[in-house]
Amino acid sequence: MKLSTKGEYGLRAMFDLSQRYGEGPISLKSVAERQEISEHYLEQLIAGLRKAGLVKSIRGAQGGYLLAREPKEIRVGDIIRVLEGPIAPMDCVSEEDPEECSRGESCITKTIWKRVRDSITEVLDSITLQDMCDDAAKARQENDYYMYYI
Repeated sequence: MKLSTKGEYGLRAMFDLSQRYGEGPISLKSVAERQEISEHYLEQLIAGLRKAGLVKSIRGAQGGYLLAREPKEIRVGDIIRVLEGPIAPMDCVSEEDPEECSRGESCITKTIWKRVRDSITEVLDSITLQDMCDDAAKARQENDYYMYYI
C-alpha cells in the first residue's frame, strides 16, 4: 500500500493543527507555509476532513480551522481513511466493500493480504495526533540537549 500526497499532506496539516490545539482558529495560509504545502491543495484536503468531522471551520477575519476533537481522540488511521479511502493492499480485502474475485475462498494469498491490512490498520489506529505531538516535543528536547554554543 502506497500513500499519495493527499494522505501525507493531510496528516502533516492535521499535525500542525494539533500542535496549536486550544489556540483558536488557524489560517490555512499559515499551515501551508509551515508545512510547505500549496494552499490551494490544502483547501481541497481540509474540505474532506471537515466533511468527515475531523476539523471545524470558523468564518470571519479571525477565522480559520481547528480540530473538531482533542488530538488524543483523532487517530492517524481516521485521517488516512478520509483522504485515501479504505486501508487495503488489495481490493479483495478492503475494509469497507471487499471486491469478490473469481478465486474467492480458494485464494491462498488472500490470507496474506488480510494480515498485511490488519497490521497496517493496527499501526495507523494505534497512533493519535497527541502521540505525534508528544514525539515531536521529545525530539525537540533531545535536539536542544545536544546543542552546543561557542
